[in-house]
Amino acid sequence: MIGKSIIVGIGFAVGTAFAVPFSFLVQASVARTTMEIEEDIGELEKKQELLVKENERLITDISLLKSSSRIKDIAEGELGMHPAESGDIVRVKMKDADK
Repeated sequence: MIGKSIIVGIGFAVGTAFAVPFSFLVQASVARTTMEIEEDIGELEKKQELLVKENERLITDISLLKSSSRIKDIAEGELGMHPAESGDIVRVKMKDADK
């Protein structure tokens, strides 16, 4: 029985000798992966912040472009349009389509 105990003890010692460094390698790998993920998250947060600012700028641009005063200025100045007067309006009567 003593020989079997020694073999078990040596096996335990050898297993421990390999398990401890292996666990350190696993911990190091997990730590490195965690750091890489945190860096990726930081970069994505910066991109998100830039996109939010760009979106806000575009919303402002849209508001300016669709303002009624701007549209009126373009219609009158560039397109030669003017507000319709009562004499410019033509009314068309249509017969009922069902008849």
